[in-house]
Amino acid sequence: MLAIRLARVGAPKKPQYRVVVIEKERARNGRFVEIVGTYNPRSNPPSIDLKQDRIQYWISKGAQPSGTVQRLVAKAPAPAGAPTAA
Repeated sequence: MLAIRLARVGAPKKPQYRVVVIEKERARNGRFVEIVGTYNPRSNPPSIDLKQDRIQYWISKGAQPSGTVQRLVAKAPAPAGAPTAA
């Protein structure tokens, strides 16, 4: 089963994260299928850069986003030209 979750990168005490599609059983920073975004909680405001179309593609294929990724997707600005929910 595939999961969409965060993989930690960066120096000690200075975390940055990649949003990755990965097999659920693999280690946090194990081999992933695809990088679908980044998240930097240390910037002010925290920067979120997601490939919304790829995230939706993987969800349609059965990937389960983690709770944190679900919150990041909800927070992330919609890409330009994308229809907004009314």
